[in-house]
Amino acid sequence: MAMTARTLLIFIFSGLFSFVSYSQSEPPPDDSDFQSWNDISLTVPLNKKVDLYVPFTLRLAKNINSFSEAKAGAGVVLKLTKRLAVTPFFQYIRSQNSSGVYRTEYRYIVRGVYRFPTSRFGLSHRSQYEYRDRQGRNTWRYRPLITIDKQLPEKFSGGLKVFLTEELFYDSLPGRFSRNRISAGITKTLNKSMSLDLYYLRQDDSFSRPGVVHAVGTGWKIKL
Repeated sequence: MAMTARTLLIFIFSGLFSFVSYSQSEPPPDDSDFQSWNDISLTVPLNKKVDLYVPFTLRLAKNINSFSEAKAGAGVVLKLTKRLAVTPFFQYIRSQNSSGVYRTEYRYIVRGVYRFPTSRFGLSHRSQYEYRDRQGRNTWRYRPLITIDKQLPEKFSGGLKVFLTEELFYDSLPGRFSRNRISAGITKTLNKSMSLDLYYLRQDDSFSRPGVVHAVGTGWKIKL
């Protein structure tokens, strides 16, 4: 089924609104870092409509010479329809800021992913709402993300897909869109239970430090 004109217009105007909102923010500070981001997500089917979801993250910063952040979480994936899934989950986070101070955060998250009915390529929108229980001040964020992907022909490489994403962050503390992430990479399906993402990401931030992050990342997705 092809994407309807109405759906396409909503997608375009939503993207333009987000872009304009972000472009009106302050320019990012003149500092940057090269990092390594590594994720593992485990899913365990509980029934046809519900999966157990357990994500882990480890990040290295300061030119991949220092621990930056570790996350562990748990939740469920609710497959409401063929194209729409909602995932409420909790994360425990231990991180080190740019000044070397360690902090603990508890994050309560609801994520919704809708896959548009396209045929020649994949197109999905993810909305994520986060309540951040942190030392000093609690805040919340909204993170819309668009993903475009394309399966490569089998004659080139079986189970290989290329993808491009853009993610914006609206943070309640500065009260505006203050962060933008763009990434590009490949997804390799290793078998029925496991796939691997390899990607490059650039993050621009007009509120936090460092202002610019270049990251190489891995994302293991395992279905038990």
